[in-house]
Amino acid sequence: MSKQTGTALRLTDLDEGAPCCAPISEQRIPAETAAVLAPAFKALGDPVRLQLMSMIASAPGGETCVCDLTPAFDLTGPTISHHLKTLRETGLVDAERRGTWVYYRPRPGIMRQLASLLTVDAACTPR
Repeated sequence: MSKQTGTALRLTDLDEGAPCCAPISEQRIPAETAAVLAPAFKALGDPVRLQLMSMIASAPGGETCVCDLTPAFDLTGPTISHHLKTLRETGLVDAERRGTWVYYRPRPGIMRQLASLLTVDAACTPR
C-alpha cells in the first residue's frame, strides 16, 4: 500500500515522470516497488514475449499491427494474442483497435523505468 494514498502501487503509477527508484546496483528496491515491477520482468522472461516487445518497440512510426507480428512466428494467432494480452496486462504496451486490426505501441516510460533499474555503472563492474 502506498503511504500517501492508502492504495496499492501499480505499474501505471510508475509510467512517466521521475524515476521509480535508483538502480539495483546503488540501492535496495523497496518491497512495494519490487512487487509492482516483477510482473513486467516476468512477462519479458518468455522468449516469444521478449521478441514481440522488441518488434513493437522498434517498429517504424512507434507502433505495429498485429497483422505484422503474427507472421514472424511459427505460432497460431490465438497464441500470439495470448502473449500480447500478457504484455498489455503488465503495462508494457498499449493497444488500439482500428477496424479489424489491433495496433500495439510500447509504453516508453515503463520501459525506461525497467532499464534504469538494471543500469550498472561501469565503475562498479568487476574486471
